[in-house]
Parts: sequence; structure tokens; C-alpha cells
Amino acid sequence: MLKELNIVGTEDTPGIIFDSQKNVFELSGRSLPEDVVSFYKPVIEWLDELEKNPIENLEFSFKLDYFNTASSKLILDILLKVNDIFSDGTPMKIKWHFLAMDKDLEEAGEEFSELVEVPFELVAY
Repeated sequence: MLKELNIVGTEDTPGIIFDSQKNVFELSGRSLPEDVVSFYKPVIEWLDELEKNPIENLEFSFKLDYFNTASSKLILDILLKVNDIFSDGTPMKIKWHFLAMDKDLEEAGEEFSELVEVPFELVAY
């Protein structure tokens, strides 16, 4: 059983909830941490554990309002890790939520979706 990962969001860091009991896997808010690698390290480690102990039919939700360039690299690392797990045969999908009028976030989602094989849904709200 995977331990829950729950990082409370701040003005500069996203809230992250990975809870296999409730089947919630979500990053939300703004991502511009000072040390992006250290901030996202627990996420990468959690995904490493997921790869060893896969859960069926995961749905990762990205509900980011904004992220900086350094964060985009780590978001890509997360997506590629999820893609590796998917490639190993674990069914899952990704939902990329964005404000309908935010073309930058929509385009970022489109670009990320082209880099992974995981079913990827763009959700405007």
C-alpha cells in the first residue's frame, strides 16, 4: 500500500495530494518554488514506489493556474515517469485542467500531451 502524499499548497507552491485510498492524484495551484527539484522530489519518489506497486485505473489531475519554466521541466519529468508506468501496462489517464481563456496553459497541456502515450484529456473550465 502506497503512503499518502499530501503537500499543502502555498502562494508559490502547488498543493499535491496523491491518495491511493481515495483514488485522488492531483497537483493544483501555482508552481514557482525556489528550489523546484527539492520541492518535487517527494512526488518523483512516490511515483517510483507506484512503479513497484501499480494501482489500476489511476487518473492524474493537473489543475495548475501557473507554473514557471523551472517547474515545467519537473512537470515533464512527472509526466514521463507516469508514462513509464503506463508503458509497463498499468491503465491510467491524465487530465489537464485549464481556465478556458488561458491559452498559455492550454498550449502547455497540448505540448505535454504530445510527449506521452498516456491518454491525455484537456479540460477547459
